[in-house]
Amino acid sequence: MITRMSHLFLRTLRDDPAGAEVPSHKLLIRAGYIRRAAPGIYSWLPLGLRVLRRVEDIVRREMNAIGAQELAFPALLPREAYENSGRWNEFGDGLFRLKDRKGADYLLGPTHEEMFTSVVKSEFTSYKDFPVTLYQIQNKYRDEERPRAGILRGREFVMKDSYSFNMDDAGLEESYQNHRAAYQRIFDTLGIEYAICFATSGAMGGSASEEFLAIAENGEDTFVRSTSSGYAANVEAVVTPVPDARPIEGQPEATEYDTPDSETIETLVNWARQEDIRLDGRVVEAADTLKCIITKVTQPGCDDEGNAYQPELTGILVPGNREVDMKRLEASLDPATVELASEEDFENNEFLVKGYVGPRALAANGVRILADPRVVDGSSWITGADAKNRHVVGLVAGRDFTPDGFIEAAEILEGDPAPDGQGSLTLSRGIEIGHIFQLGRKYTEAYDVQILDENGKRTVPTMGSYGIGVSRLIAVIAEQMHDDKGLRWPTAVAPFDVHVVIANKDAAAAEAAENLSEKLSTAGVEVLFDERPKVSPGVKFKDAELLGMPLVVIVGRGFADGKVEVRNRLTGETTEIDYETAVQTIQEMRGA
Repeated sequence: MITRMSHLFLRTLRDDPAGAEVPSHKLLIRAGYIRRAAPGIYSWLPLGLRVLRRVEDIVRREMNAIGAQELAFPALLPREAYENSGRWNEFGDGLFRLKDRKGADYLLGPTHEEMFTSVVKSEFTSYKDFPVTLYQIQNKYRDEERPRAGILRGREFVMKDSYSFNMDDAGLEESYQNHRAAYQRIFDTLGIEYAICFATSGAMGGSASEEFLAIAENGEDTFVRSTSSGYAANVEAVVTPVPDARPIEGQPEATEYDTPDSETIETLVNWARQEDIRLDGRVVEAADTLKCIITKVTQPGCDDEGNAYQPELTGILVPGNREVDMKRLEASLDPATVELASEEDFENNEFLVKGYVGPRALAANGVRILADPRVVDGSSWITGADAKNRHVVGLVAGRDFTPDGFIEAAEILEGDPAPDGQGSLTLSRGIEIGHIFQLGRKYTEAYDVQILDENGKRTVPTMGSYGIGVSRLIAVIAEQMHDDKGLRWPTAVAPFDVHVVIANKDAAAAEAAENLSEKLSTAGVEVLFDERPKVSPGVKFKDAELLGMPLVVIVGRGFADGKVEVRNRLTGETTEIDYETAVQTIQEMRGA
């Protein structure tokens, strides 16, 4: 097939679009693959749609290969489906909610566990029907508060979601591993550099959970890898190694001090050193201080009287050498929502003295305290004394204060010990491209899915859920494979296999380029042919580099000597080949 540039619905741009921050966003718009329709919502133009469909085909091929069957659910869903699972409230503001003309509640589907569970319940009744795996490739909708980076984080996106149903946990493990291997084949085919990380399940629920993260400097997700093992995890899923508890008996009593102008950890440590304060005979470090971060936590849903739960003050205790990582905090408290306390909250609660909050006043006023796992019994800390310019030294956990619980909220630092006990952690940035869960029976129990087993007894099947961000994959490829000239599509997903360019006005060269394009098309090569008569060679070259087809064939001055030039956008190499054998040579260069 030949597509002519003079007929192609395409307009390339020389300048980066306003507001675009990451390379994929800039290049996909400049190259005419997508266009912004509204914040977080994009139209797919012909070139972009061709890439999208090719990625879908690769995903579909691997899903079919593991025995999954494709179907399609509506994107517009009734409220009742999500009420049964509790996620009408759990999803919070992330749902697009709407009413029909009769006042009935609906939503635009963010994910479809409920629908898959319902259809299996309605169609299957016997163990003989299992196992079964169903999937769809469909537009999803999430009301992102701050959509950014083009199609990397949008409000509408294309996702592949598949769901396995098995009669027992052994079957679920097999389905999980089949999907895991299929995902590796998909991402390997696309040429993406990625890591497989332990992850949290969030509002999805379930137990075992792994996330596929594409390595990217502009990634929103931080993940860790061990220097001495294969351990890798999203920071939200990192479990802090807990130090041994220390004996309380014999430790000195807590002592309060005047600490003028010591509202920050840095100024507090400087004061302690100037006063020669020691803990266990050591010079005080930031890690010996205890931050008390005041938050407001709101549980989803309503009380027995139908009133929405109100935010509750909650103190988060973390060592002073670490910040609170909001993603880790939110993941630990999910499905509740969390926000930092406001100035008004401090004004309305006199026991909260900004810069000097400590756990004693929180406990005395009934504020829930959640502590970092390092705050073990017997650990001694310098922390706020709940009065301006006052701190307490030697406040011992388990003696002077007792947390109500423990929470993974502190940031992970480079060099922290790995949770598996092997080596230390290194930090990297990534973009989530896939997530697989062993959901268990959360949804089948919620929907009362009863299946007769081999013994005629009613059994609840177990589920797995497996997602891939299909449209996001296109941005990820652009992030990882572009250069300073433009996009560089791998052969598997490029909108065209070869980009043929007429580089001069010679009639013979133009005819030769036409013939070469036809021969390539006959050989099964999809050709983008730039035969625009009034466009200069320089502009054509820049467009070819920007658009990013794997091979650019230039019929220009060298044709007088029977030669054409082939530029490989993936390797950057330029090769001169004989025109007479060009079709065969190009096929070999494509690996066909």
